Amino acid sequence: MRRVASIRGAVAWLDRVGLALLFPKDDLVLPSLWEAVAGETETTWAVREDDGTFVSFTPEMDRVWSWKDELPAQRLACVGKHVRGRVALVSLDLLPALYALRDEEPREDLERDLLAVVEAEGPCTVQDLRDALPHHDGKRVPAAADRLQRRMVLTSAGLERRDRGWSAVMVDTVARRYADRLRTLPAEGEARRAIAARLLAAAGELSAVDVTGALGWRKAAALEALDSLDAERVDEDGVVIWKARR
Repeated sequence: MRRVASIRGAVAWLDRVGLALLFPKDDLVLPSLWEAVAGETETTWAVREDDGTFVSFTPEMDRVWSWKDELPAQRLACVGKHVRGRVALVSLDLLPALYALRDEEPREDLERDLLAVVEAEGPCTVQDLRDALPHHDGKRVPAAADRLQRRMVLTSAGLERRDRGWSAVMVDTVARRYADRLRTLPAEGEARRAIAARLLAAAGELSAVDVTGALGWRKAAALEALDSLDAERVDEDGVVIWKARR
């Protein structure tokens, strides 16, 4: 596979796969931007001195780490902790399907209040949210923001640039940031089918366990989505595998 070398190349790659992790995880059958940039062979992410002291990111890591913020800042992709709590990238054409399956109901007062701040103020950093919610325990704010990202309510809006110190990640609502892409949403079954189709095309073959593990769906929903695809279904030692047709 030709390695991705530019942010436009990253967008084109993501448009092909639909849904990807930032970094690979063995038990999640999803492609990763890191592998697309660095290749599937072992590649280091840091340049170090002989004694192990960190010097800098490698060029590959520098690209991946910067693009995770530039892509959502430019609205070229939806990026956030949207897959099993891990940073994931969603192509704009697949976003309506993933958003249609969202669970956006806040489950506690902190989540409700946090969401209200973002809706009223626009993109916010975690520190902005802490400052706006002094009646809540500030230590709980990052975890609440992460939970809302997992449920496709909040998403990354890029970095807030600062003159001093580290830049801070901002979050925005998915609904506002990508409103033009979310005017029409597919029905649940159609959404699951679209997502399963992209996963299968990227992976080449899938089991129902692969889908439930990656997306957290119930097994029945995964089976229904996979069965709806134009895919070869084979039994391998008692495990049903769906294979993409070439």
